[in-house]
Amino acid sequence: MKIVAVVVAYNRRDLLVGALDALAAQTRPVDAVLVVDNASTDGSAQVAASHPVVTEVLALTRNSGGAGGFCAGLAHALMRLAPDAIWLMDDDTAPTPTALAELEKAWLAYPGKLVLASSRVVWTDGRDHPMNTQRQRLCQSRRRRHQARLAGGVPIRTGSFVSMLVDAHNAWRHRLPMADYFIWNDDFEYSARLLRHGCGIAVPASVAVHRTKEFASGLRSPGDRFYYEVRNKLWAFWKSPAFGLAEGAVYFAYTALGWFGAVARSAERGRLVRAGLRGLRDGLSRRPRANAEVMAGQGRLTAEIAAVDGRVVRG
Repeated sequence: MKIVAVVVAYNRRDLLVGALDALAAQTRPVDAVLVVDNASTDGSAQVAASHPVVTEVLALTRNSGGAGGFCAGLAHALMRLAPDAIWLMDDDTAPTPTALAELEKAWLAYPGKLVLASSRVVWTDGRDHPMNTQRQRLCQSRRRRHQARLAGGVPIRTGSFVSMLVDAHNAWRHRLPMADYFIWNDDFEYSARLLRHGCGIAVPASVAVHRTKEFASGLRSPGDRFYYEVRNKLWAFWKSPAFGLAEGAVYFAYTALGWFGAVARSAERGRLVRAGLRGLRDGLSRRPRANAEVMAGQGRLTAEIAAVDGRVVRG
């Protein structure tokens, strides 16, 4: 397999260096490393360009959020680097030395066609990170569970962009992550879209460290970012082909309970309610814009995004 790593970075130079060092230390070397810099102002792009493991730095002209970064990185990797699989991660991800080797081992051992494989994500103290829990399917077939076990994995319904290996052929078939999400739930929607009719597994033997400031889920103290949580989840459930009607309704009910719990526990209830109501309004009243529209003005990259998504950009 030719495996290309895509790392999305924004103003976390020291964490980025740690992520790149971790990629350089893989027992199964990465075939290419593409860093997407979201117009950082702390020298992240320059640091990435000077790191020996990096093949190419894709410097965006403005901060497009994690969603725009992964959209751009996937498009460029598919168009220019001819991968068999793309390994996706943020700049605060530090895969352990055998992380890629274990993903590839499970991938090749799976008795069928995998769409994606996801690492076990832990915090800096080794505990499973609550921000990156992979969701299992509501109804798993015995055959699918057996196939996953043969590869040392567990079948999943969604994954996280903190160490996710995606099949390049399926990345072409299902279009790119939605850049209009900006932050939060872009990986939830994208992985769910790929896995609605495809197979994906979590691989416990593949471990990546997510070096967040706190050991907490994103809903612990979201502040105004709660807007993106609500809007983007509504887009994923009701404006995306990622879920069927019944499945989307079940996941939405579970998600809504989490929202109410987050508001009830928050010391800033009024702030969360206002952000949530804005997210509710925008999530129900409009759809995400086309990726080429969101990522306009990026030169050749905009054309690459349009080509992968199968859209024609005029003007």
